[in-house]
Amino acid sequence: MRVRDVMTTDVLAADAEDSVRAAVGRMLDEGTGSVVVEKDGNPAGILTKVDVLDAGHEYDRPLSEIPVYAAASHPLITVEPSATVRAASARMFDYGVHHLPVADGLDLVGVVTATDLLEAQDDLLAEARGADERREEWEE
Repeated sequence: MRVRDVMTTDVLAADAEDSVRAAVGRMLDEGTGSVVVEKDGNPAGILTKVDVLDAGHEYDRPLSEIPVYAAASHPLITVEPSATVRAASARMFDYGVHHLPVADGLDLVGVVTATDLLEAQDDLLAEARGADERREEWEE
């Protein structure tokens, strides 16, 4: 199974100079846990719920006074849509992230989350069982 099969294609973006409060409002309105931060029109980081908590604690200022880029995780760690789900989950584990933007070259085409991977678990298990069955047929 590939990342393109499980990713969300609706990517929420915010300008680097927007306030964290404004970004959080958009995240709540859209029911998403992250927003990609754009600097000069290019993806430059990602703001997640955890980043918001860290920023609120670290800066000890209202979220309306903290720029998104200051609170966001950067540099942006990405994965390609053609990558396997296993490769994406390994990348997420290696970097300790739960939201992984999906980039096709320089174009941001989606986001894959830990929740997306969990929701795909049954399909992944079925795919693995099918591969095992085909392997047994080849060995006969």
